[in-house]
Amino acid sequence: MEKQFQAHIARDEKRPMPPPGEQGLLAALRKNLFATWFDSLLTVVLGLGSVWVAWKLIQWGLVTAVFTGEDRQACLTTDGGPVGACWAFVNAKIGQFIYGRYPLAERWRVDLTLLLLATLALPLAIPRAPFKRLNASLLIGVFPFVALVLLTGGNFDMNVGWIVLLFIAAAFASATLAAGTAGALSGRLKGAYRLALAALVLLLASIILPGSDIRLPIFELPLLSLAALLAALASIGLSVVAARGGLKRSFMPFRVFMPSVFAVALVALLTSDFHLMPVSTNLWGGLMLTLVVALTGIAASLPLGILLALGRRSHMPAVRLLCVIFIEFWRGVPLITVLFMSTFMIPLFLPVGITFNQLLRALIGVALFSAAYMAEVMRGGLQAIPKGQYEGAMAVGLSYWQMMRLVIMPQAIKLVIPGIVNTFIGLFKDTSLVYIIGLADLLGTVRRGFSDPNWITPTTAATGLLFAAFVYWLFCFGMSRYSIFMERRLDTGHRR
Repeated sequence: MEKQFQAHIARDEKRPMPPPGEQGLLAALRKNLFATWFDSLLTVVLGLGSVWVAWKLIQWGLVTAVFTGEDRQACLTTDGGPVGACWAFVNAKIGQFIYGRYPLAERWRVDLTLLLLATLALPLAIPRAPFKRLNASLLIGVFPFVALVLLTGGNFDMNVGWIVLLFIAAAFASATLAAGTAGALSGRLKGAYRLALAALVLLLASIILPGSDIRLPIFELPLLSLAALLAALASIGLSVVAARGGLKRSFMPFRVFMPSVFAVALVALLTSDFHLMPVSTNLWGGLMLTLVVALTGIAASLPLGILLALGRRSHMPAVRLLCVIFIEFWRGVPLITVLFMSTFMIPLFLPVGITFNQLLRALIGVALFSAAYMAEVMRGGLQAIPKGQYEGAMAVGLSYWQMMRLVIMPQAIKLVIPGIVNTFIGLFKDTSLVYIIGLADLLGTVRRGFSDPNWITPTTAATGLLFAAFVYWLFCFGMSRYSIFMERRLDTGHRR
């Protein structure tokens, strides 16, 4: 025992701590930058190089730059002196860089959409702001469809199949609300899930197989689609009956109706005529299109990535295998290839008469691609949770989904905030690749401006690219700083 303790006893004299006079800025500079002659030489060389580069950028971007002008003549040298950045080009094209080819008289709709987004998102980002549940519900459940109506003009001619699909989704949501409150599936709830699944199968069969139509007072409905609608309504009814059966006294059965009410309101919103001028998505562009692609990809990839991560850790072999195949396939294909595949191959898998526009195909490809990476980030967080957390949640009688919602996922998400934000930042920058398939995002719109004969100068391209780089950096840096803020706020670990 004595020999074991002697191995940990210091045999050399400890170096004395520095006196108070050697602490502070000068001491830090001497220690980190001028400790040796080589460190001093390296510091001086790199410092002079940094000052020289900074002065050249300031001279090009500010001192000799041109800020106003009507055309390219303003950015061309007349007296033989150097001409710096052509900010007059950015000033003249700033409307296109933000809105693309969106009609000038209708750009207030884009501004209103961004204002609504900021109004709903900022209270969620501020920890002490009240009504977070209401803001989250409006941001997730209402804002996307309001933004769709504002940006496109609304008054969609919805196919009957889409309406039936909404009610099928409402049936699954109603059954999930009832089951989540109960903590276990009763016989009625199992029947509700089976009816919802049967409705989905009938809807797919009505799309693939031609059948006879039934004339209703409002529209003609295929026989299989009518059967799917009736099965969905029966599923919702079973969920309501199960809720009224006393799953929990605190549970209010009318909440089961909320998905159906939402589906009816959504159909009314998308099919109503608000007297807005229709704006095709091929006119969208600039920063607006970049934000649409990025926010849609972020909003879709996070929940889908969580489900894929849970599926990859599932004990059911079929579910685990499907999730592994999905994740590894999308992670093994470049995003450019995904965009080309979504543009040219998605129409091949759709039935006759159903088409997606180019923007929607790109959004699907970006969301699926990002979800695969998000799934691996979330899987790392799930694996970091101690096994005792799972055992403790099961010991108090929580179901699987209750355990994940109340115990596991909050801890896992807190652990992988850097990875989540890193994926979001990568997705935001990767939106520039949609220019390959003909969509003019911010970078694509800037590059299109280079071909304008009224603004072709030697410094136009560099100025436009610098402006685009600054916008991308501004958004990415903002996400990074907010990520650091959330990490510090949620750092509830015990320090010794």
